[in-house]
Amino acid sequence: MENSFLHIEQSLNLKGEVTLVGAKNAVLVIMASMLLTSGKSRLSNVPASSDVLQMIKLLEQLGALVAFDQDAHVLEIDTTPVNKFCVSSEIMKKMRASILVMGPLLARFGRADIAQPGGCVIGTRPIDYHLKNFVKMGVIIEQSGEFLNARCDAMQPKKLVLEYPSVGATENLMMAATLTRGTTQIINAALEPEVLDLVVVLQKMGAKISILPPATIQIEGVEDLHSVEHSIIPDRLEAGALLLAAAITGGEISIPDAPAYALDVFLYKLEEMGHFIEVGANGVGVKLRATKNPKAVSFKTGPFPGFPTDLQAPMMAAQCLAEGTSVIEETVFENRFLHVRELQKMGAQITVEHNKATVKGVESLYGAQVIATDIRGSCALVLAAMVAKGATTMTAIHHGKHAYESLEKKLASIGARITTGVLVENHVHDSIKILEQEYGVQR
Repeated sequence: MENSFLHIEQSLNLKGEVTLVGAKNAVLVIMASMLLTSGKSRLSNVPASSDVLQMIKLLEQLGALVAFDQDAHVLEIDTTPVNKFCVSSEIMKKMRASILVMGPLLARFGRADIAQPGGCVIGTRPIDYHLKNFVKMGVIIEQSGEFLNARCDAMQPKKLVLEYPSVGATENLMMAATLTRGTTQIINAALEPEVLDLVVVLQKMGAKISILPPATIQIEGVEDLHSVEHSIIPDRLEAGALLLAAAITGGEISIPDAPAYALDVFLYKLEEMGHFIEVGANGVGVKLRATKNPKAVSFKTGPFPGFPTDLQAPMMAAQCLAEGTSVIEETVFENRFLHVRELQKMGAQITVEHNKATVKGVESLYGAQVIATDIRGSCALVLAAMVAKGATTMTAIHHGKHAYESLEKKLASIGARITTGVLVENHVHDSIKILEQEYGVQR
């Protein structure tokens, strides 16, 4: 566990222009898809997040040659020498997205030995949707200790029905199906923008993929796929966090590359609060001018195109100071209210019952010592700290670095008073103890 922390002082009226990095939820699966090819691929607009660095280690462990220019955000991956199909438990447990190499490895080798994946504590996120449908395609899966050993001579094309439009399962099954002879259909597929970015990459590789109504992805298997060049789509979730930063501080922001076309419900809710929103041509680019008297709004998270679960925590922070009462229903992850207790330390009036949180707006929040419990929760605490009276110290900030390359630097560039420091040893131990005992976070 890292021992750095953020020191945040009240920072009102943020104002300026920022640009986005590539979407974390797109780049990781696209990196995994490189295992379907042989040759050198080049990806641009790649964020230097800790999850990207972990995926690089995973690919290198399998034999790939990887070069990452973090300043230029360019990643080159040569998968020609890949000769392994076993991923260590150490890597699997550090990153939930590591499960996404299962489909490509089965397609390439007919084998995949992987440990149960780890990740955040926001929910159980079972991989049953992945495994049950791989079995339906003819894969034999056996569990040996913490490892899943998957084998198949030749995967079979099938009609695969998802009970829930799982993003990870959709991506994993689709990648496996690209090299499976015959026609595979994924019914009730996830159609998030990040999934569609993967579709574009696979099509560039030579895959034959069609999107059919209603929510069906059809894949015609091909013999082989080739290397590609691709620019990762801008991160709509980073855009949402930055728009909320301007909104909660009463400021103005312009994000010229923000994918407004992928944020319709979220932007609608910001307008409902009273904020002024201007969208650029063809749904690209967003400008926000905050209202001085934000109104509370209620919302429910859901699969795309619904309200993104990854923006629930930051949006909750904005409701803490809005006039009225907001009811927030979380339908995607069963444990995604961990940030509530930390917001309460700052004076927020929030009650939780099952998967619903009721937020009563207050006049002021106050600086406190808080702990980031998960990726998006850390963003919510930063937003709250910027409008809180006094100063806030946030520990366990490594969670935020899984998704955000340098969110604090972008916020500082438009006026936020944020600095990074290093905890003394006893405070590190205190943070570890609280995370383990109260939130179930493991080292």
